[in-house]
Amino acid sequence: MGTVYDKLMNCYKCLRSKTDFVPEIAIILGSGLGDYAEHIRVEYELSYGDIEGFPVSTVPGHAGKFIFGYIDEIPVVCMKGRVHYYEGYPISDVVLPVRLMKLMGAGILFLTNAAGGINNDFRAGDLMMIKDHISLFAPNPLIGPNIEELGVRFPDMSAVYTPELQEMIKAAADENGIPIQEGSYVQVTGPSFESPAEVRMLRTLGGDAVGMSTVVEAIAARHMGMKICGISCICNMAAGITEKPLTHEEVQEAADKAAPNFARLITESVKRMKA
Repeated sequence: MGTVYDKLMNCYKCLRSKTDFVPEIAIILGSGLGDYAEHIRVEYELSYGDIEGFPVSTVPGHAGKFIFGYIDEIPVVCMKGRVHYYEGYPISDVVLPVRLMKLMGAGILFLTNAAGGINNDFRAGDLMMIKDHISLFAPNPLIGPNIEELGVRFPDMSAVYTPELQEMIKAAADENGIPIQEGSYVQVTGPSFESPAEVRMLRTLGGDAVGMSTVVEAIAARHMGMKICGISCICNMAAGITEKPLTHEEVQEAADKAAPNFARLITESVKRMKA
């Protein structure tokens, strides 16, 4: 596990040789949601490939770079594209970006993703605030010897998504007339979409939306003491809920339609999170 920490610190050293920007909030943009970066007053951009040893995103719709800048007057670092377990990276690489952003100075992690709706009350294009999560099949990023420099051996997960941040998101949605759902997000490994039987199982377990990211990032962030919140863009209804076949293009199309409300909700929520 020493190599995991060494790799993280090497990435941090490389990044700091290129920028001394100190963010307060870290934002991860999910599939099809990368255009939100246009709402940031950019100070500096850094491609993942320019950070020695940093995992590089290979998924369409993920630009693969850090954006450093300001929302209102709040310093943020934004991941325009994330790394997924299904791309073949070890789980320690999948959560390395989150750990790196905490080392940069970010105390809040704002997670976003494109998800499949498994709650029958949801529709494609809805935005769902994440209140809790379920992890299935993806390995826990804390397995192995604990990295004491990052956090405790057994971090509490009873309130991963910070209640105060949830209230700020709900207030932002209400004041701006943005409809918002609430629910539990389930992470599976992908890259195949879920089968109808799997979707029925996930709904029985209490899931409202399903995707291939986010939970392991939240676990790593919680381990390091970050405050966490999250928004899922419901980009399709999961298999078996409708008869329509699922495609990645459908996900991106629905994300595009939801983009105006998504952008306004992120911006207005972040403004309320100023320390």
